[in-house]
Amino acid sequence: MDYHTLTRTWRGINAENRFFRIISLLLVAALILTLISLVRTERTVVLVPPILEGQVNVARDSASREVKEAWALYTAELLGNVSANSADFIQTTIEPLLAPELRRAVTQVIGDQVAEIKRDRVSMAFSVDALRHDPGTDIFYVTGTQTSTGPAAKPVRHRRTFEVRVGFRNYRPVINHLDAYPGQPRDAKASGGSDRTG
Repeated sequence: MDYHTLTRTWRGINAENRFFRIISLLLVAALILTLISLVRTERTVVLVPPILEGQVNVARDSASREVKEAWALYTAELLGNVSANSADFIQTTIEPLLAPELRRAVTQVIGDQVAEIKRDRVSMAFSVDALRHDPGTDIFYVTGTQTSTGPAAKPVRHRRTFEVRVGFRNYRPVINHLDAYPGQPRDAKASGGSDRTG
């Protein structure tokens, strides 16, 4: 047996073992860092819903303008099209979307209006014909014609505007501002908002 070859082979095997141990530790460290970054990474969800014309992004605390616009339209149409039969459903549908700081005040107003609609057996229909966005405040102004009808009265038509600002928390839409009033938008044109009419 050649002692010199045995020594060289034995040292080579030990060196190779040390090298692979170091590489294994580096791979484990890289895997742990990858797992940590994966857990902490902000995910962006890309959606193409049928009501929108293209891709939109929804992140944990933000979303594309198109998503907010769709939610503003949904909110205005939900609140604008009410009858005695649908009033309770609309109230329970809108409540979870409201920001905590708005929930009590808006729920009280909606509750009073629901009681009034049921008492008078009134139904309201809202037809949207204009949408404005104010980039400075991120408020959408949804304007249209509201038609109110009662059991014995003729239909009454008037202009109505809904102001809606939608934010996102944990990928869920949250209405941070909600106002409704007769007439045209109060601030959209004055602040240089963008228009879309239909």
